[in-house]
Amino acid sequence: MSQHSPVIVVSTAGRPPFATTLDQAKTFRVIDANWNDAPRAVETLQAAAVLVATPDTIERRHLDMLARRIAARQPYLPLIAVDPKIALPENALPFSQTDGNPGRLLARLRAALRVRALHATATRRQAEAGGTPIAPSELDPTRDATVLLIGRGASYPALSVSLGERIGVVGALSIEAAAAHLNARDIDGIVLGEGFSARVVDALLTVLTEDPRFRNLPVVLTSHELARAYDLPNLEIISGAPTYIANNTLPLVRQHALEAHLSRALRAIDAGGLLDARTGLLTPAAFSRDLATAVYQTAERGGVLSVARFAFDSEHPRAQLDGARIISRLMRQMDFGVAHDDGSVVVAFAETDLRAAHGIARRLSSVMRHTSHGKRDARAEPAVTVATMRPEDSAKSLLARLHDEGRRAAS
Repeated sequence: MSQHSPVIVVSTAGRPPFATTLDQAKTFRVIDANWNDAPRAVETLQAAAVLVATPDTIERRHLDMLARRIAARQPYLPLIAVDPKIALPENALPFSQTDGNPGRLLARLRAALRVRALHATATRRQAEAGGTPIAPSELDPTRDATVLLIGRGASYPALSVSLGERIGVVGALSIEAAAAHLNARDIDGIVLGEGFSARVVDALLTVLTEDPRFRNLPVVLTSHELARAYDLPNLEIISGAPTYIANNTLPLVRQHALEAHLSRALRAIDAGGLLDARTGLLTPAAFSRDLATAVYQTAERGGVLSVARFAFDSEHPRAQLDGARIISRLMRQMDFGVAHDDGSVVVAFAETDLRAAHGIARRLSSVMRHTSHGKRDARAEPAVTVATMRPEDSAKSLLARLHDEGRRAAS
């Protein structure tokens, strides 16, 4: 797609130097446009991406209008704002030319184009499966994205509040705590605040570079310059007031949330529609069918089967989504689960007795502990009930006993 579709470069006066970088890559056909011509160019050209030079003199209304046009395009059309000095629209990715390394811009662009290609693939596969095309506007960053905030300096509380007003935030006061969250949760971006030496920052960025799971994560540095090149295409420096950092971090996080959503949607298509694309767990109909089969097979062949219910605060809907994704990520391959409309997540543990099921449920619950300002958030911790199948149980009676146990525990 990128080899045949042009990249539009928008600037106020003259050709910006980064356009030469694109020319030299010999991968993209570059088309120059001024701010008056840019909206029409976006409408008429099948562009692969749009890059804008954002000097101090740019009027926000021009960028907002262009961003709205671009947001309406299908598939996802990346918009990259080079050296932004203003708060950006939610779909304008920031890119700072801090080290004179042209390879960083090409890496940022290629990473964005991979998301565009993934969206095109998911849309085509969805249409082939008879479903509705997936639009980027379906993703609400406040609802679906989670950022990991690492820091222990004076700016940490303000950053936590500013980010938390827009997206989900998991806080970590140490690199060790951050590593635990990265291994257990679906994270859409990292914001590294104050309180760490350059050596510690370098070690963290090196680890992220070497682990393919995290290489495409947005990583925002708020206080350190890039000492050397890292193979992290979405590494960005955003300094300033906490509200400014949060605002310009959001586009990078939003793009990663879109990428993660599209990947889950493709897995759901591959599973014949049996998976929920938001959580990665089974759909309610698929769970009911699989549980009925598991109960029947356990009764016929012997063995044990346990179920657990994680009941989340109904007034804190993000907790259920985060919990469901953690369960989807950490549960064993032989287990299966579902997220219900009542705010709960139910998981079936195959070949697991009551004691072992309690242990698994406790471990899963401990990972769900959400932190804000470095403290636990009790709203994110579910009430857990566990039940084990009896010889006379059906799937319906097993689930009923699970709810009965919950009512008794609450009384």
